[in-house]
Amino acid sequence: MKTTANKIAPGADDAMQATVVAAIRFDAAGLVPAIAQQYDTGEVLMMAWMNAESVRETLATGRVCYFSRSRNGLWRKGETSGQVQRLQQLRLDCDGDVLLLLVDQTGVACHTGRRSCFFRAALPGGLQEIAAPLVAPETLYGGAPER
Repeated sequence: MKTTANKIAPGADDAMQATVVAAIRFDAAGLVPAIAQQYDTGEVLMMAWMNAESVRETLATGRVCYFSRSRNGLWRKGETSGQVQRLQQLRLDCDGDVLLLLVDQTGVACHTGRRSCFFRAALPGGLQEIAAPLVAPETLYGGAPER
């Protein structure tokens, strides 16, 4: 699924950032779910949360930044693992309450060392792993997985 739309250039100005943030329907906690998808293959990589600040930073820098609920702060994807996501395009769903981030993923997206966080499938016989780790999490995080 190669997108023909223009990719986002880092350095989106304040007005553009404000327009995008104003269009998003954040939940009561100030968060919105964001689905990361590899821009050129359509592979769904992960889901995480964003707040207004992380959306603005992502648009300004071109490097995807999420909001970590467990750390209660910004989480710049890849800051400890090196597994960076570069934004190609940010899309809002019809209601403005879910984001789709078309990204260029460096390495694996999942803290388990898999390319995608969606590595378990409900199949006849139960829930089964359909993708093995490509790298040991300890290699990525030095013993403390990134979340």
